[in-house]
Amino acid sequence: MKKPFDLSLYLVLDPDLCQRHSMVETAREAVAGGVTVVQVRHKHASTAERIALARSVKDALRDTSALVVMNDDIDAAIAAEVDAVHIGQRDMPPALARERIGPDMLLGLSVNVESAAQAVDPRVVDYAGIGPVFATPTKPDHEQPIGFDGLARIVAVCPVPTVAIGGLKRQHVSDVFAAGAHGLAVVSAICGTPDPRQSAAKLWAAIGQAHSGL
Repeated sequence: MKKPFDLSLYLVLDPDLCQRHSMVETAREAVAGGVTVVQVRHKHASTAERIALARSVKDALRDTSALVVMNDDIDAAIAAEVDAVHIGQRDMPPALARERIGPDMLLGLSVNVESAAQAVDPRVVDYAGIGPVFATPTKPDHEQPIGFDGLARIVAVCPVPTVAIGGLKRQHVSDVFAAGAHGLAVVSAICGTPDPRQSAAKLWAAIGQAHSGL
């Protein structure tokens, strides 16, 4: 059975930024501060290393409701038995990913243009990552930034829940939710900060304020 999920505050772990606190410790502290989803993203690790890392993150978050997501690596996602896997437009067709992961794992898909959002099949894909809203150094090969106007247009035609991503900080929270997204994904706004729990808590407070203002 698929795990219920809340996209409100989605943390993407970055191994370079998490050198002050390990990726596992960052995940633990960030979830204590309000993070609802943790994505394990380690582009240069082997599948075996990703499996070990995902299992460690899962163990650290076992007593929480946070969703654990594996980025790109379906073999690692299956082996580590995480809650979800997130793929990009160029990784593999979503239907093939769904066939491989089965019916009980959640599937996220990156979307950058309206046509791709309209093509999302809600029977296959559970949520969409929309962006990048802004250019970001944590993913140098990203697509053209879409801004908040682009975010709003893509969210409006996407048939599944959406999370905005790409250079987002606390000052952008209200604009993300005003555009209709269900949450925002962050990297450097939590990873690499002196206190990941406090950073997450400040973001979570801003999300609460944004919801009350809508």
